[in-house]
Amino acid sequence: IEGNPMRQLLQNMKTGETYIADVPVPRPSQGTALVGTAASLVSAGTERMVVEFARQGLLGKAKSRPDLVREVLNKAQREGLLTTLDATLNKLDQPLALGYSSAGRIVQTGPGLRGFRVGDRVACAGGGHAVHAEFVAIPQTLMVHIPDKVDFEQAAFTTIGAVAMQGFRLADVQVGSRVAVIGLGLLGLLGTGIAAAAGCQVLGIDLDPERVALAQNMGAQIAVTRGDALEAAQAFSHDQGVDAVLICADTSSNDPIELAGEIARDRAKVVAVGAVGMEIPRKPYYVKELDVVVSRSYGPGRYDPNYEEKAQDYPIGYVRWTETRNMESFLDLLDQSRLDVRPLITHRIPITEGKRAYDLITSEEAYLGVLLTYDEQALP
Repeated sequence: IEGNPMRQLLQNMKTGETYIADVPVPRPSQGTALVGTAASLVSAGTERMVVEFARQGLLGKAKSRPDLVREVLNKAQREGLLTTLDATLNKLDQPLALGYSSAGRIVQTGPGLRGFRVGDRVACAGGGHAVHAEFVAIPQTLMVHIPDKVDFEQAAFTTIGAVAMQGFRLADVQVGSRVAVIGLGLLGLLGTGIAAAAGCQVLGIDLDPERVALAQNMGAQIAVTRGDALEAAQAFSHDQGVDAVLICADTSSNDPIELAGEIARDRAKVVAVGAVGMEIPRKPYYVKELDVVVSRSYGPGRYDPNYEEKAQDYPIGYVRWTETRNMESFLDLLDQSRLDVRPLITHRIPITEGKRAYDLITSEEAYLGVLLTYDEQALP
């Protein structure tokens, strides 16, 4: 397999072009497996943000990411303007591999890999690893076995599901707790399903009536549009306020964080799971002494190279829910039929037409779960 061409979806960060390229199949290195992809999920929030950023001109990129501009200016002060400009333009010329949530079958193992063998069905995670490509090289702690009753399409949701799982865990709620979910996109609907499966009462809130209806199918006791949120929250919580709020919206607006402060009970917890405005209004958060937490991706271990690249796991007695164990927990819910992601699938697009998926998520057309499909019969 190694050295043979495969198809992969790439993003040109300079021109904004999304395209399919023929690239060599990666070689599995120490502690990794080569996985033949059967399905991968497009992350409408994260990946849309990347594509929209890439499609802007240099001035637009600078306006949308002032934090990166500051990094460039600091680098220019240290290393000189011409060196920094050359490095920045070279970086924009490098194609970006899109995708971070996929599922497939192991076709080859690298040295030192533990707990996996050729033929195993696995769910895969990680930007730069579980990309939209026919074959991917996945480190040991970024893949988990798929239970027999879960198919590849369902398993492709695992990484996004683990993001929702981590946000739910940070809410620190119990059976019977009242949880509000603001933003009923893919992440919010998965969070709704997870909270319901854990025995919580769930109130869903979104701008879109169709997603409100879908939230009730995912287990929400009540789901309403934004205009009815305050009244519904009062009735739902018997005028006490909700125990926790999961903010899963994808918006620069501060409305979700403001709404969370209004509907939360005294000393409740507010968890920012999605990328939202974070200008916190002091008065409601102070008066209620609310606890605000920003959820970091899919759990402990994320962004730690020793964990993700070198398979240095955290002891379960000290860190019960790592990113890997969150992925396993999500798959267990699917296996036990306590959560069903199939109603969330709105589009299936062959990898050969992968560019169409990104035209879709940056358009006004309705979508939710967008899967890229691959030729499973071609797997060795």
